[in-house]
Amino acid sequence: EVQLVESGGGLVQAGGSLRLSCAASGFTFDDYAIGWFRQAPGKEREGVSCISSSDGSTYYADSVKGRFTISSDNAKNTVYLQMNSLKPEDTAVYYCAAAKGGAFSWFYSGSYWGDPYEYDYWGQGTQVTVSS
Repeated sequence: EVQLVESGGGLVQAGGSLRLSCAASGFTFDDYAIGWFRQAPGKEREGVSCISSSDGSTYYADSVKGRFTISSDNAKNTVYLQMNSLKPEDTAVYYCAAAKGGAFSWFYSGSYWGDPYEYDYWGQGTQVTVSS
């Protein structure tokens, strides 16, 4: 019943931009944190960014801070990741995910929001490839 669908991935030159979308359905959007994760070949899945759908607070990995922006349109149950100044090391499959723990303030302290094991629902992923 719960479904998350990513879109917007593709091939882009270094320095370019992409906007990813995550369309959510089947749950109370405002009661979850929505996170973006990525997984490069041979690497572990890592947290990229997270947003609290209730109050709009945002969080970023150091590697993307200043280049990526997460936002939400609650009326559309959709979260976006605007990616600017893309680098080859950003190449990965990008996933959106929803965490029940996002309803609680502790989720946004420490490293919880960036831990994939804290998330309950996942999308299928969308490929982002940045060429040099």
